[in-house]
Amino acid sequence: MKKIVLVLLAFVLVFSLAACGKSDDSAAGKTYTVGTDATYAPMEFMDKDKIVGFDIDFLKAVMKEAGLNYKVKNVGWDALFASVKQATEIDFGISSVTINDERKQTYDFSAPYFESTNLIMVKEGSSVKSAADLKNLKVAVQGATTADDIISDLKGKTSSDLKRFESNALAFLEMDKGGVDAVVADNMIINEYVKNNPDKKYVAISDSSFASEYYGLLLPKDSDLKAKLDPAIKTVLENGEYAKIYKKWFGAEPDLTNLNAQQ
Repeated sequence: MKKIVLVLLAFVLVFSLAACGKSDDSAAGKTYTVGTDATYAPMEFMDKDKIVGFDIDFLKAVMKEAGLNYKVKNVGWDALFASVKQATEIDFGISSVTINDERKQTYDFSAPYFESTNLIMVKEGSSVKSAADLKNLKVAVQGATTADDIISDLKGKTSSDLKRFESNALAFLEMDKGGVDAVVADNMIINEYVKNNPDKKYVAISDSSFASEYYGLLLPKDSDLKAKLDPAIKTVLENGEYAKIYKKWFGAEPDLTNLNAQQ
């Protein structure tokens, strides 16, 4: 009898150790590497040597709710998409990435977590009142963004008046030195730049033809992370944590009507 009990105890111990090692998501398990392009203030940007912003705080709340360990790595915009596609350097991305049908062919997305639209930034006194007025003007965008798509449709993809840059920061710099007449980018990015640079006398212009867009976490195709992250995103949206983070970065309560409908 004693021998049988010892054998059973040994079996239970082995089974328990195997079960403990089965989940990579436990506190002692896998640490996910989350890629970003930290040039999108106030969404994600560098504060000295630290990555900060709305997306970074939101990610923290979601990963805590999901019980997942993580670290954030600043990899740049193009590298972000390449790395997620190959599922090598990073596990998934967060970088104000708009969910659209073209990207869905290559990537999966989490549930939407942010509503955005594009804006036009021009000098005070500009004759530009809408996107149509940009037809014969020089416009800067960040390449491979929805702003790039909008202006490409307006001016043609090969137009010499359409200047593409690796980041919005470089597009803004081109505007600052007079190389273009306007910049088109996400509303939060444009509004932040206008607010922080009052001496440059820029204004933000909306256009009714610019539809609402929704950001999602960028995932490799068929990733099992979606099933873990979506419930956490829903909880963060509903428990007041999202509103707290939004108010911290934008100074206002979020209107979650459209975002909740997207869930």
